[in-house]
Order: sequence, then structure tokens, then C-alpha cells
Amino acid sequence: MKKTNMKKLSFAAGAAYTALLAFVIVCIDQSIKQWMPIGAESGFTYIAFVAWAVYFFSGCTLKGGIRAAIGYAVGVSFSVVIILLAGLFSSTGYFAVPIGVLIVVFLVLYLEKVPWIDLIPAMFVASGCFFGIMTYVPEATFASAACVELIYGFIGLLFGWITITGKDFLAKKIEK
Repeated sequence: MKKTNMKKLSFAAGAAYTALLAFVIVCIDQSIKQWMPIGAESGFTYIAFVAWAVYFFSGCTLKGGIRAAIGYAVGVSFSVVIILLAGLFSSTGYFAVPIGVLIVVFLVLYLEKVPWIDLIPAMFVASGCFFGIMTYVPEATFASAACVELIYGFIGLLFGWITITGKDFLAKKIEK
């Protein structure tokens, strides 16, 4: 077979493999959501999908995935701090949350100087997902939201690694 055709076949196999992984993530969500402390009726596939993408913009390496996982944990933690600061500054009304964000983001940006804790975009993504849970899941608490987000986030990051590892394996087998 021509090299061009092998590349096309490799691409198609990689696309099918990635689609199968997406299918598996949805199946995992449908299987585990009833055991989550919140959101049993709706699930959190979107968090796994977002984290999957985070793995890709983290460099598609195991080290990048670990940095992203650390970023997720830090992002969730700092989101809790923002909410607590908003309570502390509640007397400012409208400005309570913005003041909390101002303080925390200022501090978070200094983490880009710290090896392994320097993946700031992962922190912002995790924070956005955390605030989404806290806003739209009525029974969410800090602990339950963090638990769900970290479980689904780590699933997504793991699937990012599985995607790259599997696609590389397929490409080597098909294109040799």
C-alpha cells in the first residue's frame, strides 16, 4: 500500500480509536454517577471531556498530565478560597466575589514560577468547572464538588494519556 494511503488509514484508525474512547467515557459516567455525592441524575461527563482537552494543551506527555492534575487540585482549592473570601468581604455587596477573585488570581499567577505547579490554565479550567458545579448543582458543597470534579478530571486526564499512547501505537503498527 502507498505511504499516503497508510497515513490515511492511520488517521482513520486514530479517529475511530478516539471516538471509542469518548464512548467509553460516557459509559463510565453512566456507570459511576449514581455513586457520586451529587449529580446522580445528570452526571459530569463534561468535566472529563474538558480535562481530556487539558491533557492535550498540557503537552500530551505524562509529565504534562501530572502537572495538569496538580493544576486541577490547586484550581479547586483556590476556588474554595475565592468563595470564602467572598463571604469575608460580603459587606462590600456586589464586589465581594470580584475582590476574592482579584486576591486569588494575583497569588495564583505567582505559581507559574514553581516547577510542577506552573500550569496556570489547568487551574483556571478547574476553577471554572468548580464554580459551574457550585452554581448549578443545588446540593453541592465544597467537599462534594471537589470530589466529583477531581474524579472526573482525573478520568479525563487519564483518557488524554490513553489517547496519545494508543494513537501512537496504532500509527506505528499501521505505518511501518
